[in-house]
Amino acid sequence: MAKVVFYEKPGCVGNARQKALLIASGHELDVRNLLTQTWTPATLRPFFGDKTLRDWFNASAPKVKAGAIDFAALDEHSALALMIAEPILIRRPLLQSGERRESGFDQASIAAWIGLRADAPEVTDRCAME
Repeated sequence: MAKVVFYEKPGCVGNARQKALLIASGHELDVRNLLTQTWTPATLRPFFGDKTLRDWFNASAPKVKAGAIDFAALDEHSALALMIAEPILIRRPLLQSGERRESGFDQASIAAWIGLRADAPEVTDRCAME
């Protein structure tokens, strides 16, 4: 069992499924609101590790879906500034257990990291609607 800080968008059906899977797998969750959390570049950046900059963003966010963000023009600093100004842009959930931080819900990675039930249904980080 791991203690996991889980940053979510309250009311998100995908986040609800993710939390249910983690709890069913025996993990203890400290659930926090990703949208009202006070973020800084120093607190947000570690969640993205070596992922590509585009993978830092929530593909279901209205501005991303509308093509209003020019990923080719973004650097790390400007991407973080955008997400801090508009947290809906952050790919979720954000997860922390111990010193490790992750963004998104890659089920295979999470299973390898903290463990998930072997019979767990597939759960992703894609949302049907924002």
